[in-house]
Amino acid sequence: MIKLVVVGKLKEKALLMLTQEYIKRLAPYTKLEVVEVADEQAPQTNSQAQNEQVKEKEGDRILAKIREKEYVILLDLKGEMLSSEQFAETLEKIQLYQSSEITFVIGGSLGISKAVIQRANMRWKLSDLTFTHQMVRILLLEQVYRSYKIRHHEPYHK
Repeated sequence: MIKLVVVGKLKEKALLMLTQEYIKRLAPYTKLEVVEVADEQAPQTNSQAQNEQVKEKEGDRILAKIREKEYVILLDLKGEMLSSEQFAETLEKIQLYQSSEITFVIGGSLGISKAVIQRANMRWKLSDLTFTHQMVRILLLEQVYRSYKIRHHEPYHK
């Protein structure tokens, strides 16, 4: 089973449609759950301390959605970069040897709390580029789908 725990809601119709498309494509391979937690208001006038409080509140909401037996992969700019093939291999090893339940976490616009970082089993850097959190959700779903296609030796990945 794959679960995404994400801060914030998708609002744009096109992104919602893409999300639904990848959920449909993944259905033959795995059960998929997307859990959205509320984001905190974070005005640009916030102090550093206020921003830390925002991250802690969002982090608490994230951690409330993660069970002990889940293997947590945090999408993090300080994480390890993997090729699509390496990512597919990593997911396969996790599901075979560590946990059949993998949870991906996409934090809020200010980043992730220390508690969530500590809970993560792995920190993964999707790209050196900067994307909106909504786009990261789509890119993550696409890479998970690609990994299953690679693992099953099915055409899609080139």
